[in-house]
Amino acid sequence: MTDTVRLTVNGRALTVPAGATVAVALAIAGAACRTSVSGEPRAAFCAMGICFECRAIVDGGPHQRTCQIVCRDGMEVRTE
Repeated sequence: MTDTVRLTVNGRALTVPAGATVAVALAIAGAACRTSVSGEPRAAFCAMGICFECRAIVDGGPHQRTCQIVCRDGMEVRTE
């Protein structure tokens, strides 16, 4: 088993520790998950999948709760 996982965040290649969630990958990349209606950057808040602040597009699926998804090799993540 490998100790790292490779994925892309907004087109940028990124390597994260195996077992890291997509929310962690976004934090490592310095990317906000999305922006609020008023334009403020949003990020993981509860990290339990309850608040929906960490939503992003994961492998083409919109509005995915990134704190609940473990990174996989080849995953593509785009912020909304």
